[in-house]
Amino acid sequence: MGFDTIIELQDASVFQKNILVLSNVSISVDRGQFCYLIGRTGSGKSSLLKVMYADLPMVDGFGRIAGTNLNGIRDRDIPFLRRKIGIVFQDFQLLADRTVRENLLFVMKATGWRDKIAMEERMDDVLEKVGLATKGFKKPHQLSGGEQQRVVIARALINDPDVILADEPTGNLDPETSEGIIELMFDISKSGRAVLMATHDYTLFKKFPSRIFKCEGGKVVEMETGEGL
Repeated sequence: MGFDTIIELQDASVFQKNILVLSNVSISVDRGQFCYLIGRTGSGKSSLLKVMYADLPMVDGFGRIAGTNLNGIRDRDIPFLRRKIGIVFQDFQLLADRTVRENLLFVMKATGWRDKIAMEERMDDVLEKVGLATKGFKKPHQLSGGEQQRVVIARALINDPDVILADEPTGNLDPETSEGIIELMFDISKSGRAVLMATHDYTLFKKFPSRIFKCEGGKVVEMETGEGL
């Protein structure tokens, strides 16, 4: 494993409720790489991501994410792993009754931030990165869908993670807004993170070509760019 490898799975099996969903999964993603994860609904994309952020157990094979071994990870170590991982879901999961900044503060307090000035500076920094510098005092319902997804990405970036795992982040957005989100994710990978994004939107590959992993028939295969999808 190279020094820059952030995601590494070798011969891993993915189980969902004791049912084998994927077997012999071997994936390696380095710092600075952006990768797509594709496949039909039910093909195991979300389950694979859940293994990576330790929501599902690593049953066999080997897995390491951001320097943390997934094999036999203890419950008390999972919060430390998740500080190194930014997770972006399709259904924003923002706190509706709190402002954008309060949503970010909630996560920071939950992950051990204490210094008020450092917290303010970090919030300013991530909101600027995602293009929402002026929207910090709005509540989610006052924002468009694309802006809400940018808040989710800001939240994922708050602890300066090594890896971003995104599950259908453009699933509820129109094409133009989706492109803005993908551009943002590419920029995040260029800043030295590994980004793995599950998506159904195959039009994105032509505009933003990158590595593609496909879940199919219980396996994960890396596609050659330009292969028939």
